[in-house]
Amino acid sequence: MIRRTILEWQHLPYGEAPDQIPEGAASGLAIAASASSFAGRGGDGVLEHGRKSLRARGIVGVLATPDAQLEILPKIDAPGENHTANDSVLRHRLVHMLGVALNLRIEEAGIARLGHQSDTLLEILIRLFSARLLNTVRNGMPRQYMGRSDDLPALRGRLNTKRQFSVLATHPERLACDFDELSADIPLNQVMKATVTHMSRLARASDNQRTLRELAFAYAGISDLTLAELNWDGITLDRTNQRWGDLLSLAKLLLGSRYQATSSGRTGGYALLFEMNLLFEEYVARILKMALAGTELRVSTQGGHRSCLYEGDVGRFRTKPDIIIRRGSEIVMIIDTKWKTMTPKIDDPKQGVSQGDVYQLMAYSQLYNCRKTMLLYPHHSGLGNEAERHTYDIAVPDSRNTLTLSTVDVAAKARLCTIELGQLVRSSLGGIVPARA
Repeated sequence: MIRRTILEWQHLPYGEAPDQIPEGAASGLAIAASASSFAGRGGDGVLEHGRKSLRARGIVGVLATPDAQLEILPKIDAPGENHTANDSVLRHRLVHMLGVALNLRIEEAGIARLGHQSDTLLEILIRLFSARLLNTVRNGMPRQYMGRSDDLPALRGRLNTKRQFSVLATHPERLACDFDELSADIPLNQVMKATVTHMSRLARASDNQRTLRELAFAYAGISDLTLAELNWDGITLDRTNQRWGDLLSLAKLLLGSRYQATSSGRTGGYALLFEMNLLFEEYVARILKMALAGTELRVSTQGGHRSCLYEGDVGRFRTKPDIIIRRGSEIVMIIDTKWKTMTPKIDDPKQGVSQGDVYQLMAYSQLYNCRKTMLLYPHHSGLGNEAERHTYDIAVPDSRNTLTLSTVDVAAKARLCTIELGQLVRSSLGGIVPARA
């Protein structure tokens, strides 16, 4: 199989060389990309299928066909790196972000052990899922009582009188029984089997294939459902099966979730794709919730929904700030996250910040009567070792309303990032934030 790795916004030229891709394989990957829900978004699509090359957009992840696999990685630099991090490091940093955003509780010390130098992001996620599932299923599958109906020689449960005196009227030796039976063939186990089956077709690493074969044997007695037939709503996690929570999140990640889109069609194509803007937003929100836990501040995402304009009593152009921080009912800060590259101030006094983004935050300040707003970008090596922190007065000098441009190091460990963002919010709000009463 042909396997290639590129970074977001990078070109992959056609050809037979190791840093190129055959044009036929590129066409198959473009078809797989077009089946994704991220396709057809103009500048935010998955791939540009050009005459001379493929070009990645702002979507990262893995595209696969029977003949080729394309991995698209995000540019996640760390302060002090004087060259671009290698692909293996970028994969681990992306897995770290996914772990935080999805609350998967992936130990930072263990991320490096999940993958080898030759692994793709997909292989790393398959290894994480299959290893956890194997360890969990060895302690037993969850079971629950399910309603059953069968014609038996002796009464079990309740007699189905309607069936007994109609269908079985000429067979008095059989009794129509309705009964409850403790079964492992339940929606949770069906989702796990579907994930194992689906990943078995995609795994290329020998250890992943071996683990998935062992899991397929363990799930042999569970119904084999298609992805469309899976009953996600029928899954309830309680104290008896809470240990399956992380595995369920991983299954959603591999089969389809809010942060990404998966697809497979007649061509055998598969897409596991993540929109970095949304992933970065959720990552920051999760970190902020940890940083401000125990204080009187609350963090919410994609809220607000106040309208910019009104036509009579009807609101038009509803707004949806990325992150809102409240103290009680008061909105004290609005943060918009931007997965964009901020340029050094020495090169551009505006640091490459979009005028439209600034206008958007000014509108939020007015609509939500919020004095503190912030545009938050990922830090990168070109900005130096220290995070960017620049606060501007809105509209007039010495204004009470301010807009802060800042960066956060997403390559840092979650604990350090939590401290950094907590300090950023506290300093922006004027210092000490009281603990919750």
